[in-house]
Amino acid sequence: MKSKTKIWLGVGAFVVAGVNGAAAETPALDQSTSTIALTRALAPTDVSAAKRGGGEGGEQGERGAKKAKKKQGGEGGEGGEGGAKGANLPPDLDFALKIAQIRGHLLVGDELVKEGQWAAALPHFLHPSEELYGPIRGKLKDYNTPQFASALKLLATVVKQKKAGDDYAQALKQVEDALAAADAGVKAKQASESFVVETALELLKSATGEYKQAIVKERIAKPVEYQDARGFVWQSEKMIEAVAPALDKKDADALRQVRAGYAELKKAWPAAMPPQKPVKDYAAVLSDVSRIELSVGKLM
Repeated sequence: MKSKTKIWLGVGAFVVAGVNGAAAETPALDQSTSTIALTRALAPTDVSAAKRGGGEGGEQGERGAKKAKKKQGGEGGEGGEGGAKGANLPPDLDFALKIAQIRGHLLVGDELVKEGQWAAALPHFLHPSEELYGPIRGKLKDYNTPQFASALKLLATVVKQKKAGDDYAQALKQVEDALAAADAGVKAKQASESFVVETALELLKSATGEYKQAIVKERIAKPVEYQDARGFVWQSEKMIEAVAPALDKKDADALRQVRAGYAELKKAWPAAMPPQKPVKDYAAVLSDVSRIELSVGKLM
């Protein structure tokens, strides 16, 4: 796991050097070359490579989510049937990543609910069931996690019916309780802060792929993908903060750099509802993520 991360960080460092002109004694990489290299370094994990239908062409709500499910052929890993990319990860990391992705969906969905954007929120409560739950269903027992398919379905129904107040709060809590059990199950197998950081970095990789899908002809044409990316970035940052005390003891300056990196990266998502044109283009987001990785490399 660590060797994989070091290779990834090494390529990121090479790309950042290329973006900034590199050393005088070697030819500087042009922007297109560096973007290609970084795109390969941040090869999307599980969710970001395949094109999804949810929100396509700016459509949101249940219609967009159903369209996504139809194009995917039913349940499977987000970004493709069964999550082929995620299958390349170690089992604990693959499971932890999918739990983090579910949390990212719920995070941005909850944000939209609180803003009264129920139709925009719905796909983010449907995607966990349609795209992520299937691949982890058979692994839940390994992590002492109860089945929570019915809880996910209930939560999506509550959002579809726009039931605010206690109905929504209680439905959300049922899912969050199951996710908390999953987190505890993972921690029992992987207790180090390095594993949490590794998962957070994989989640950032997912976010870059979602952001790329959101942009069509220099416009935010797919709000759902824009929001997915926002949820994943915010959740990734939360995971880093959860182990921040331990990271601070390792290298306080590196942690400050990581925090500054997230602050800069998050400017790409000024609000849950997207602007017409992206604040940052895809290459700029990749560069921001690479800088976070370089700083995180000092904490692994």
